Amino acid sequence: MKTLPLLSICLALLLGTTSAQALEIRPYSPDALAAARKADGPVALHFHASWCPTCRAQEKVFNDLKPDASLALPLLVVDYDKERALKQQLKVHTQSTVIVYRGDKETARVAGETDPAKLKAALQSAL
Repeated sequence: MKTLPLLSICLALLLGTTSAQALEIRPYSPDALAAARKADGPVALHFHASWCPTCRAQEKVFNDLKPDASLALPLLVVDYDKERALKQQLKVHTQSTVIVYRGDKETARVAGETDPAKLKAALQSAL
């Protein structure tokens, strides 16, 4: 019966490792974006406005995707109303825009999309 606690420990370690590799949602900062792009890693930007119902629907989808181990990338939430220079630089014309990068290469861009499968596919495009 000693194998049961060992199995529990192994499972806990495995789950802990998996969740560390899952979708990480955090606020946008220029440093976080620059670091991900410089490392040639995957990163996604979600241009979000608190007053936008589509953004809130996307936020719910992204929160549901957080434990998905196949989405090992940061999702940086950009304040649509405050980050005007970034919006202009990236040619973002509407809130609820999601842009996915692998390093400096844009791999996906969707706007107004709330379908979980399509949002997941956009995020996976950089992996």
